[in-house]
Amino acid sequence: QVQLVESGGGLVQTGGSLKLLCTASGRTFSTYVMCWFRQAPGKERKVVAVMSRSGDRTFYADSVKGRFTISRDNAKNTVYLQMNNLKPDDTAVYYCAVDHRPYYRGTSDPTYWGQGTQVTVSS
Repeated sequence: QVQLVESGGGLVQTGGSLKLLCTASGRTFSTYVMCWFRQAPGKERKVVAVMSRSGDRTFYADSVKGRFTISRDNAKNTVYLQMNNLKPDDTAVYYCAVDHRPYYRGTSDPTYWGQGTQVTVSS
């Protein structure tokens, strides 16, 4: 069992930045693919960014490419999502997730979910 705790969400104006953090319990953090999803009001949850176990491969949704950056620190059991040039359409609950499949890309439910953190971008 892996427990994920997100932090860093909040209210920001259009064009602003936020950095989300997700800390995982357990000793096997480096064996998981790390992901960020988001769910806007009335919409389905979608993958935002994915990082491989070693951090050498990343995947981003088209809507965030060039603005968001996923990174991980395996020594700290932490994954980050740096979000720049935020837009009102980025408003959502952001979820950290981990998956045990090495080539996981967020197209199915991951192994474990975090509880989510709210990000609100005002216009």
